[in-house]
Amino acid sequence: MAQKFGNGRWVQEGFLDNRVEGVVVGQIVFAAIGPVDLYLKGNFKTDIAGQVIRFRNSRFEDDDMAGQVIGDMENPQIGTVNLISFDPHPNLVPHPYVEWFSLRKNHYRFELNPDEAWIVPEAERDSVDQESRRIREALADQASERPRPREDSDWV
Repeated sequence: MAQKFGNGRWVQEGFLDNRVEGVVVGQIVFAAIGPVDLYLKGNFKTDIAGQVIRFRNSRFEDDDMAGQVIGDMENPQIGTVNLISFDPHPNLVPHPYVEWFSLRKNHYRFELNPDEAWIVPEAERDSVDQESRRIREALADQASERPRPREDSDWV
């Protein structure tokens, strides 16, 4: 079962950077947890491939239930991209969709309203360059570790 972060309301804001082929790094601020770094193998879908995106959730809620449900999620998040896109399905209205699997095979995803995510313009990318570099350098070695067997997985 996928962790949908309280139907998305427990995701506050963040950024994701796919400027290095085959790698997505970033940081997401969650209710009850705060900032979580991500290092994911894979790429954004072609509609935003090679870009830096930012997002801010207007439906964010920092409630007590968030800590009980997602308080023990892996931090940092290291794994693989399943689907990251602004237009995830041809039969749906385009909207930001972020989905990944952790090294422990936990499945995470959230969706946002169409206007809650945007491609960071080239002139403003300096704002994430240092953080992206820090995350890549800190987590690249961990990302090459073999996943734990499924029976050791912490399902959320």
